[in-house]
Amino acid sequence: MGKLFGTDGIRGVVGENLTADMAFRVGQSIACVLREELGRRPVLMIGKDTRISSDMLESALMAGICDQGGDVMPVGTIPTPAVAYLTVREKADAGIVISASHNPYEHNGIKVFNSQGYKLPDETEARIEEKILSDAPMMPRTRGEIGRRFHGMRQMKQEYIDFVASTIDSDLSGLRILVDCANGAASATAPELFARFQAHTDFIHKDPDGININNGCGSTHLEDLSASVVRGGYDIGVAFDGDADRCLLVDETGAVIDGDKVMAVCATDMKRRGVLNGDTIVATVMSNLGLHEFCRNHGLNLVCTAVGDRNVLEEMLHHDYRIGGEQSGHTIFTALETTGDGEVTALQFLQVLASSGEKASVLASCCATYPQVLINVEVPHSGGVKEKIMASQDLADAVRREEEALAGAGRVLVRASGTEALIRVMVEAKTTETAQEVAERLADFIKSLKF
Repeated sequence: MGKLFGTDGIRGVVGENLTADMAFRVGQSIACVLREELGRRPVLMIGKDTRISSDMLESALMAGICDQGGDVMPVGTIPTPAVAYLTVREKADAGIVISASHNPYEHNGIKVFNSQGYKLPDETEARIEEKILSDAPMMPRTRGEIGRRFHGMRQMKQEYIDFVASTIDSDLSGLRILVDCANGAASATAPELFARFQAHTDFIHKDPDGININNGCGSTHLEDLSASVVRGGYDIGVAFDGDADRCLLVDETGAVIDGDKVMAVCATDMKRRGVLNGDTIVATVMSNLGLHEFCRNHGLNLVCTAVGDRNVLEEMLHHDYRIGGEQSGHTIFTALETTGDGEVTALQFLQVLASSGEKASVLASCCATYPQVLINVEVPHSGGVKEKIMASQDLADAVRREEEALAGAGRVLVRASGTEALIRVMVEAKTTETAQEVAERLADFIKSLKF
């Protein structure tokens, strides 16, 4: 992995390690590399979430792109998957998203899709990164070679909403739904999208002010949605993250329906309809043991990749599998899209719920959840500390000892976050108490390591 591009693009705290100057340089570099590859003026689409810094970074990116003779199609505030979809639909050469997804508002990021709506190949990312980090100036274009900004692009949001609405046949009548927009990009699309259906739908956290994105709401903070669903007598709650590529749900009792359960429910329906290629779900090593058990009991194959929706998608495309995702809420339906889309995911689940006649709690009970504890251990941003910790033989020995003590009745996973200065410790066991004890011991051990 490069020095700038992590598992989900470039991320940082705006004004600290992600500045307007860097965004300008990123824009220059993307346009320059694309121009070299294409042999002509590139056209790039740009979308953003609701963070206070997104306008600034958008302006800097567009200036850098135009400086190198690229044309820009800004589509405004819109979900990440909408940029991927519209990039393909409008035949742009690349799509750029300004978002830090589920992270707090002070963070932001820059993610790039290629002309097919997939994340950039590693080789292209490496070329862009080399130019960003190089001291060599990039000669600006002059006269008629300067790039242009296209206007009137924001109506493209309607095209995206039309597409998402078309992914199901049901009108969802009879359902009472509560949607949490996380004060993020879904605020710009979800109200109009759900208005296309016959369900009774209400919304919370749909009034972004630049700093309230993901703040006590959305898919990373489900407490308010859960309580509101129970209090309001809703059939189901839907939660998106800041850029709406994730979706988690809560049932009528307020219990969480995570990505594993979403995949289990949707895959069962897809198998019934004969569209589940290879009878296979693609998940990651973070998926719960309950999903493994579900697949064994229902004649399904479960393929697990390294963490990251990029890894899941690569495996799906390689074997033409049709559903995959992460426990955290990224779910990909390759027959419909090129990346995870929270609104598409929500509609797929809601369609099954509406046709089943069951309560959401009953529908999701097909996939059990074994007690799982996740502890995030903060580490320094610099000095390669994450890498040194993960390479530690002492840590490997500590993990092995804990796994042996679980005696096959659980598992341990320790990994470095691809986007944050964190080491994640995940433990599953027969009881929450056991999982908590093991996770805390390993977290304390990591904190004691000196580098």
